[in-house]
Amino acid sequence: MLRSSPVPRKIVTDQLRSYPAAKAEIPELANVKHVFVKAAARLNNRAENSHQPTRERERRMRGFRDPKRTQKFLSCFGPSRQHFALKRHLLRASLYRTQLAVRFIAWRELTEVTHNPSYAF
Repeated sequence: MLRSSPVPRKIVTDQLRSYPAAKAEIPELANVKHVFVKAAARLNNRAENSHQPTRERERRMRGFRDPKRTQKFLSCFGPSRQHFALKRHLLRASLYRTQLAVRFIAWRELTEVTHNPSYAF
């Protein structure tokens, strides 16, 4: 990866001891300045927030043993989940309930499921 991008001028990390050891293994980084900063609460929020979609996918994959099977399930589950995923924090409770009811009606029409799912088979 370092061959395709320029070598950084400096590396800023917290005081974890594994960073200098990893840096020593990469010859391209031998002359790069390594700056340590004090690890404080909420210091790396921007970096952590960028990983939220990845963390959500990891949370969904828990309980699956086979990654291929997981991906197969999630590729089908994703679009149907998006149908019901309303931005609840932006809606009043009454509006949320009515919109969710409308989406359930559309879902039942789309899937042709009766009101009681136990009788669908």
